[in-house]
Amino acid sequence: MTELAVFVYTEAMTVTLELSEDALGRLRAEAERRGVSLDVLINELATRLPSKASSKRGRKLRIVGLGASTSGRRASEADEMLAEGFGLS
Repeated sequence: MTELAVFVYTEAMTVTLELSEDALGRLRAEAERRGVSLDVLINELATRLPSKASSKRGRKLRIVGLGASTSGRRASEADEMLAEGFGLS
């Protein structure tokens, strides 16, 4: 394990992490790819996590309505639609 001290300068707090060499290598590679420091990368990744307040409300279903159809066809016709799409009907 490798120790990594991370410094975040907006409300500064020093944190020491124990990371595997692989995890540290991945973080360094991603930080380099983005052209940012490790602390900026970790801060960006952490902001994608749900906050304490939002985690208490439960998960949002982000896929609801994603495949909303305007064709008027129903899910019960899926096999028929797939067959048409693959030229089997």
